[in-house]
Amino acid sequence: MTTELLIKLTMIATFVLGFVLPFGYFYTGKKTKKRYKKSLTTNIVFVVAGILIAIVLAYNPEVALASTGAAAETAGEAAGLATGLGYIAAALSTGLSCVGGGIAVASAASAALGAISEDGSIFGRSLIFVGLAEGVALYGLIISFMILGQL
Repeated sequence: MTTELLIKLTMIATFVLGFVLPFGYFYTGKKTKKRYKKSLTTNIVFVVAGILIAIVLAYNPEVALASTGAAAETAGEAAGLATGLGYIAAALSTGLSCVGGGIAVASAASAALGAISEDGSIFGRSLIFVGLAEGVALYGLIISFMILGQL
């Protein structure tokens, strides 16, 4: 069994043992504070244990995670500074456009709600302005897809 498969199986087991079972136990019975504390403690213990096991598997010096051969060498040569900067650019374009869109929606929506409360007939126009403010985030997402398409 390869190390990559072991890490994946460990993460799946961590998810099942750390999230599904404890909260399944909590939701199937009477919802009390004692049951919630027990399921939360179980959740924390299994998640931390799963993460520690995955770290030990990943950083074990006897285990090689990368496959050897011509394909791995070619992939290693192709991945460089430009690829890393491309991923950073895609993340920044999405993140900053979403922050800007959130600021714009906050201003436009609060003003629209105030205007609608005074005159209900301008609902359509105010909805258009809020939608335009949300469009900023979509433009950033489109730009990040374009950047990722070039990598």
